[in-house]
Amino acid sequence: MKHLSLLGLAGVATAIWAALAAPVAAQDSGPVVVELFTSQGCSSCPPADALLRELAERDDVLPLALHVDYWDYIGWADSFALPAHTVRQRGYARAAGRDMVFTPQMIVMGQQSVVGARSMKLAELILQHMQDPPVISLSIVDEGAGPGVDVRSAGAPVTGPLDVVLVRYAPLRRVEITTGENAGRTLDYANVVEGWQVLGQWDGSTPLRLEIEAPADEQRAAVLVQRAGYGPILAAVRVE
Repeated sequence: MKHLSLLGLAGVATAIWAALAAPVAAQDSGPVVVELFTSQGCSSCPPADALLRELAERDDVLPLALHVDYWDYIGWADSFALPAHTVRQRGYARAAGRDMVFTPQMIVMGQQSVVGARSMKLAELILQHMQDPPVISLSIVDEGAGPGVDVRSAGAPVTGPLDVVLVRYAPLRRVEITTGENAGRTLDYANVVEGWQVLGQWDGSTPLRLEIEAPADEQRAAVLVQRAGYGPILAAVRVE
């Protein structure tokens, strides 16, 4: 605590983000997945949206913006909101024993929750997951018939069932908001999720290969492996 008092909270945050700026060796488990549940109609969301845009510049972090629809009634209907995103956030809440959902909320690797744009807490969690040894190896393969994903354990067999999920997202979207809490603002959103598809389930032991469709011209895609029932995300890979 002596070092913390000398450095101060702002200094700690700066130090952590400086550590994140350093190169990190690629691991089979892939980038750290950060899901942001947000809404265009939420006045407290823009700082978290901006933080997600910063993370989108990194190769070792996969930030995903999941826009929810439960704030649409307060004056502005979010043009990116999907009911499935609200279902996913509520699923995380139930898995954690919570009754309420809120924005902005970040979920790191399907496990820890970060309220708002708490960059220091988020950076700590990202660093923690970067240091975790990989348990699953994911790779994108293309043998001429189209891309596929190869899923296998990185060591000992993993306990299933595990969902293999294809996520499609837009790298950048700009919106002019004319009503509601953010009226008069033009906001940029990074990695806006536009589709979430379960490709199949994996038992965690036998290697698995699944076909995937290449992303559209203005889209990007990633494959995640997550414990069924809104459990931890164990691996991720971008579809290049």
